[in-house]
Amino acid sequence: MVMVACCKVCFAVDTIKVHKDSRLDVLTAKQAQINKTGPVYTPGVKYKGYRLQILATHSREEADQLEAIMLQNFPNEKTYISYQSPTYKLKIGNFFTRDDAENFKIELGKVYDGGIYIVEDVVEYIPKPDSPTWN
Repeated sequence: MVMVACCKVCFAVDTIKVHKDSRLDVLTAKQAQINKTGPVYTPGVKYKGYRLQILATHSREEADQLEAIMLQNFPNEKTYISYQSPTYKLKIGNFFTRDDAENFKIELGKVYDGGIYIVEDVVEYIPKPDSPTWN
């Protein structure tokens, strides 16, 4: 006895309807425009940028003294002292472009005759008193 099985295969075509809120198009267009205009800097947030390293020493006192001189001459620029045993490094500024760092290096060179090096660093956006900020 031979059994022959016969089966019927049915393929159902399922359709999915997606109803998109039209406001999504408006939001997408706004975000695309923001992305095209470049980065928006937010106060207190860290960004890739540049600083000027002006001292590397084993003496914390020497770093503190030069920091005081820099703050007297450039009160609008922020200074940073870091320590990686056995060296203290003094850096100044928060620059988003290398050109900005180069320009400040020239200005700094007028009052400081030591070595000035442009170094990549994580910088913070600190709005200048006369610059508008995006809220």
